[in-house]
Amino acid sequence: MKRSDFLRRAVVLGGGVCLWAPAVSAHGVIDHHHHWFMPHVRPPHPPHIPPRTGGPVEVRRVDASVRISGQVATTTLTVALFNPAGRQQEGQVLLPVPRGAALKSFRLEGQAGSFQAELLPRDEARRIYDEIVRRSKDPAILEFAGLQAIKSSVFPVGPRQEARVQLTYEELLPADGGRVDYVLPRSESLDYEVPWRIDLSWDVKGGIATAYSPSHPITPRRDRNRVTVTLDGRIDPGAFRLSVLKRKKKAAVATFLSHPDARGPGGYFLMLMAPPEPDARRPQLKREVTLVLDRSGSMAGEKLDQARAAAMQVVEGLEDGEHFNIIVYNEAVERFSRAPVVVNRENVMRARRFINGIRVSGGTNIHDALMAAIRQPRGKNSVPIVLFLTDGLPTIGETSEKRIREAIAKANTERRRVFTFGVGVDVNTPLLSRLADDSRATASYVLPKEKVEVKVGQVFRRLSGPVLADPAIEVVDAGGRPVPGALTDLLPHRLPDFFVHDQVVLVGRYDEAKPLQFRLTGHDGAKRREYEFQFKPGKNRHPFVPRLWAMRKIAVLTEALRDMGADSALTGFTGDQVKPNDPRAKELIDEIVRLSTEHGILTEYTAFLARDGAVFQPQARQEAAAADNFRARVMQKRSGADSVNQEMNLWAQKGAGCVNPTNFYIDAELKRVQVGNVQQVADKAFYKRGNEWVDASVAAAPAEAGLPVEDIAVGSEQFQSLVDRLVANDQQGCLALGNNLDLVVEGKRYRLR
Repeated sequence: MKRSDFLRRAVVLGGGVCLWAPAVSAHGVIDHHHHWFMPHVRPPHPPHIPPRTGGPVEVRRVDASVRISGQVATTTLTVALFNPAGRQQEGQVLLPVPRGAALKSFRLEGQAGSFQAELLPRDEARRIYDEIVRRSKDPAILEFAGLQAIKSSVFPVGPRQEARVQLTYEELLPADGGRVDYVLPRSESLDYEVPWRIDLSWDVKGGIATAYSPSHPITPRRDRNRVTVTLDGRIDPGAFRLSVLKRKKKAAVATFLSHPDARGPGGYFLMLMAPPEPDARRPQLKREVTLVLDRSGSMAGEKLDQARAAAMQVVEGLEDGEHFNIIVYNEAVERFSRAPVVVNRENVMRARRFINGIRVSGGTNIHDALMAAIRQPRGKNSVPIVLFLTDGLPTIGETSEKRIREAIAKANTERRRVFTFGVGVDVNTPLLSRLADDSRATASYVLPKEKVEVKVGQVFRRLSGPVLADPAIEVVDAGGRPVPGALTDLLPHRLPDFFVHDQVVLVGRYDEAKPLQFRLTGHDGAKRREYEFQFKPGKNRHPFVPRLWAMRKIAVLTEALRDMGADSALTGFTGDQVKPNDPRAKELIDEIVRLSTEHGILTEYTAFLARDGAVFQPQARQEAAAADNFRARVMQKRSGADSVNQEMNLWAQKGAGCVNPTNFYIDAELKRVQVGNVQQVADKAFYKRGNEWVDASVAAAPAEAGLPVEDIAVGSEQFQSLVDRLVANDQQGCLALGNNLDLVVEGKRYRLR
């Protein structure tokens, strides 16, 4: 039976993923087990009579209802079980739950009678886990070693019927300053495919500044004191994590999560910030929005209609006291007004007539249109924003990607934020992305069949209520003086403006495990503001932190290669040829390959490392293959679908706030693809070689690969000792990969068999 089949057919329960279910054979009971709920299925027939089997009890779905008040969380798990056999089968539930949880209730829906359940302390749960592993010789259930468990009485599931197990547990959530963390255990295995629905509501007295999940992408709905989150369907593997940051009066608030580096005294950190709240007693920041619309011939028809609708949506969405202007361009540039005008009824009506009068013709003069937008005078206490829309390449005036970008950066003395929108795929995507990134804005791409006004509206809504302009952050000493070099690789390098309900996630590295003081500065419309936050590296391990840092770092390095493609002196374009072996390009490519391999973060350019088993080949061969990929696509492709997809992936990586365990990306055909044969677990990565999972450190480092290997039998005393060390390092999730595991722990290499 394939492992993925087993995950569904063993009974999976609740918020984790560790299951065990013996199946029935003509010779009696055969022990199987898999990820996280553990049922024990017994035949109702005497052992000497071969029963009619239709497979063991299956888990059809798991629903998690989570209600949190402050630090007290109540989690109700409802598991839908189905018995495909033509006979009654029984099961025993063993469900891992967080440390400190208290069982509130347990019942089998639709069944009469009382069903007993027992809460096991983690030592007792571990003993049962070990006993199961000794029988089944599959260590996967031990990914939950270190947790408590709930064990139920035996219950029957009728032939070809569905039963629903429901249990509720309560826990006191840990707090770190103003941050409170919730964790719902689930399996790390990529094979885990049981559908889930997670419905969470969290109330915090005093207010919620922001809600953040490093494990899963979320779209939280919140007001001042409550946040709600819903996930449904095929949810990525791994524990679901959610943190809330409490509001502290009206000030900006921040919290830190760190992960020590096993190789040295420093480590990685994540800084989560929420902006200050606006203060009605002080002058407010106002938006000054300039719409720049392409009216070249290629915009004819539906695209122009949608662009008009987007423009009116923006103008009518501005608030009293804010300013706007409209610029349209083909080979020439036409302005609604010589300078931005205030929002009032008369100006909005004039803007409507101007927008309705736009007609298409001619070419695309991107350079002059942008110059007209950024050279406008900036209003007092304003956040100057440009929404720039085009559906084509620059064809009139200055057409060099590199020179346009340099000219706009030099002329943008008013520091306008240029949010770019590429409509369709016939656009120079690196140009649009870098124009946005250079000005601390973002780029968006409207794919064929997508609506222009929807994409523009999404960005514009996010830009509502500016509360801190031109923010900057630095490390300072006790006297408030900057401390250069205290951090390395802070990403992003420059902060965006802060808007109401914003959330800013920074990641970086620290070199010494000592406290640091951060200072955030910015202008709120009345004066320059300062906020200070204390960072104290802790011993707790948060393995998603180095992984998020690596995702962003790879994107930054890839973007640097994209920039090289615009520099003809470096790339040496003769037709579509690129100068090979440039040392600057080689340095970037080699570092991307190293980070990808070490952290298990594969992109469209490095996916070959897992798919072709190249990660086990000599390093020079890996780097050569990667160099071919980067030269052929990253440097050369500047427009078309296979350029749009690259920018979409880069923007997703640069702004990554949660991990990507399936390594999915958008391919050159604009379809979603995910990479197999690589798995991110805890702070490790593993690659598939045959039927064996191999630690990335073995594949990537000759020194590690040359370590003597100790073979360990699953269930042996040596195995138990190894599990203890994995638990101590919060790395027991590696055992979700099951048997045939080659891993390095505390400098020693082991092979499980």
